[in-house]
Amino acid sequence: MAVVEQTVMDALKGVIDPNTGRDFVTSKCIKNLTVTDGDVAFDVTLGYPAKSQVADFRKALIAAAKTVSGVGNVSVNISTQITAHAVQRGVQLLPKVKNIVAVASGKGGVGKSTTAVNLALALAAEGASVGVLDADIYGPSIPMMLGIEGRPESEDGQTMEPMENYGVQVMSIGFLVDKDEAMIWRGPMATQALEQLLRQTNWKDLDYLIVDMPPGTGDIQLTLSQRVPMTGAVIVTTPQDIALLDAKKGIKMFEKVGVPILGIVENMAVHVCSNCGQVEHIFGADGGKNMAIEYGMDYLGALPLNMQIRLQADNGKPTVVSDPDSEVAGLYKAVARKVAVSIAAKNKDFSSKFPSIKISKET
Repeated sequence: MAVVEQTVMDALKGVIDPNTGRDFVTSKCIKNLTVTDGDVAFDVTLGYPAKSQVADFRKALIAAAKTVSGVGNVSVNISTQITAHAVQRGVQLLPKVKNIVAVASGKGGVGKSTTAVNLALALAAEGASVGVLDADIYGPSIPMMLGIEGRPESEDGQTMEPMENYGVQVMSIGFLVDKDEAMIWRGPMATQALEQLLRQTNWKDLDYLIVDMPPGTGDIQLTLSQRVPMTGAVIVTTPQDIALLDAKKGIKMFEKVGVPILGIVENMAVHVCSNCGQVEHIFGADGGKNMAIEYGMDYLGALPLNMQIRLQADNGKPTVVSDPDSEVAGLYKAVARKVAVSIAAKNKDFSSKFPSIKISKET
C-alpha cells in the first residue's frame, strides 16, 4: 500500500515545537512534503533563529515520520526565514533592517547594556544577522563591552560603515568622541545625533537591530520611541520596588507610542555566594515576575547577580562569547529565543509590498 502524504502529515503533528508550544504542521512550518516509493522528504521553515536546536528538531521529525507504515528513508531540510514585522504607524522604516528591538529600563544601574549585548550575541549564535545601536548617548558603554576600538570608516563622507566584533555589527557615539569626553548636549542635539547614527549607518541586511536605550523616560527616550521604527521593546529591571516603579513608567511610555512590549527581563534576581553557595535575594524576590503577571506580559527570564557577568563585560568579552556553555550564557540564550519567537508571532510588515501613493494638487 502506497504511503499517503496526509498520513505522514498526521504523524508529524505529534512533534511539538518547544518554543511555540504548537506542532510544526499546525503552525505551517512544514512545506514541500513529497512521498516517493516510501522515501519521504520535506522542508521546515522556522520564523526565528534556532541553530542549536535544529539537530533535535530533525531527529524528532524523522522519528515521527518513520512511525508511518511503509516509510523508509526520511529527508528533512530545516531553514530559518526571519521576516520584517509591523512597527508604529507613520514611522519611516529602515532599509536593510528587518526588526528593531529596544532594550530599555526605567532607571540606570539595572544591567540594561549588559543584557542588550548578551541578547544580541545570543541571537547571532543562533544564526541570525544582528546589529547593536548604542543609543545611550551620555554613557556609551557598548564599545567597551564588545571590545571594539577605533573609528568607523566613511567611503562617501555621508554614511558610516558599522564596526564589527563577534559577528555583530555595532554603532555608537562612543566611536566618534574621545573616551573621557563628556557629552554636554541638550535633548534635541542628542536626539538628532542618535537619528543620524541610526539612519546614516550602512547596516548590512540585519534580521535584528538591538537598540540599547538610555535609562529613564525623558525627552530623548520619548522622541526615539516615536521616530525609530520598533518591532518591540524588552524591559530590564531588578526585583526591588524602586526599580519596578521606574520600569512601569517605561512600559507606559512604550504603550503610549504604540510599541509592543516583548517581555520583561529580571536582572540581579539572585546571588549565590562563591564561597559557601548560600542563595540570597539581595534585591528582593520575583518582583519582575510578579510585574509581568500584573501587566499580562511575557516573563523572559531571571539572571543572577554574578561577578563573572560584570568582569566579562568589562573585559570586552560578554558571557555568551567568553563562556558559551555556561549556565548564565544558557539563560541569555533562552531570553533571546523567547524574544525571537515573540517577534515571529507578530503581524508581518506589508508596507514594502504596496506602492506609495502620491497625490498632487493641480490648479
